[in-house]
Amino acid sequence: MTVRIIHVGLGGWGGNWARTVIPSVPSVDVVGIVDPHGPTLESVAADIGVAADVSFGSLGDALAAVDADAVVITSPVATHVPLALTALEAGKHVLVEKPLANTVEEARTAAARAEELGLILQVSQNYRNYPAPRTVRNLLANGVLGELTAINIDFRKWDNDAPKETHRHYAFPHPLINDMAIHHFDLLRMITGHEAVSVFAKVGDPSFSKYDEEASAVITIEMEDGLVVSYRGSWLSRGLETAWAGEWSIQGEQGELFFTSRAGGEVEDASGDVVTIRRPGRIRAKKVPLEPADMVDRVAGLEIFARAVARGDVPESTGRENLGSLALMEAAARSAASGRVEAVQRP
Repeated sequence: MTVRIIHVGLGGWGGNWARTVIPSVPSVDVVGIVDPHGPTLESVAADIGVAADVSFGSLGDALAAVDADAVVITSPVATHVPLALTALEAGKHVLVEKPLANTVEEARTAAARAEELGLILQVSQNYRNYPAPRTVRNLLANGVLGELTAINIDFRKWDNDAPKETHRHYAFPHPLINDMAIHHFDLLRMITGHEAVSVFAKVGDPSFSKYDEEASAVITIEMEDGLVVSYRGSWLSRGLETAWAGEWSIQGEQGELFFTSRAGGEVEDASGDVVTIRRPGRIRAKKVPLEPADMVDRVAGLEIFARAVARGDVPESTGRENLGSLALMEAAARSAASGRVEAVQRP
């Protein structure tokens, strides 16, 4: 079965979805594209060969004009839930970019409505779709390190050169916590199988930062099993840049597991994925074979979504499952503002 999709939100990252990701998944067929900005709509339509009569300025117009099975939403985060609810009420399955929303309560309304209607709401937590974190999840589940004692996560990038007036990222709400750390929070839940219960976030950006809100933070997370996680993330680091998934040191009674993932670049592939284990008393770490992956990143996520729509499968990162990652994200932002330890409030 080919899944017919309407793609909403074509600027920036959404345009990248349209030009590179969606054409890479043969099991989906674009039957309509939507963007309120005319020049953006026309540019993407020309690039991907979509006719003017299936190019629309609003999702409502598209839903009324074309037959579709699902809607893919890659618009700005403030529009995610309103657009998702519009699609769900029209009987369409939904794949939406992360974060699903800026608040857990708003996200919960979409997750609950999808369940009430028996429709799929999948969040594109694309970092899950790489072999390194999937390998690590299985290793930890099989007790490769015994009892865990610490997890340290480092993310370092430099993103401060563009003029302030031309770089939209500077104005994102919580550009580190909501736009980037949400990926790492989600991976943390995925690989450990546990939820976070409290968080303390300390923000201290330098005077040269062009960001309106936090671009760097040090965050301490307590998990439900008592494990304490240290997270250091920055868009303003002059240190050696990490891969997008960061660098992870996971320590336990039987040694240390290290992994990194999603090296990035023009092609989204697993060439930068690495997992190693160093046993007590050993200086050298041993590389671990990775689980095979035919597809990775957003392409894999879209294929998972298409299979779920066609076969009735339940995708891993549903709206409901994703609430734990959003709750941690929201608590970290509250802590950054309050200067206190904040409870992670999951619905």
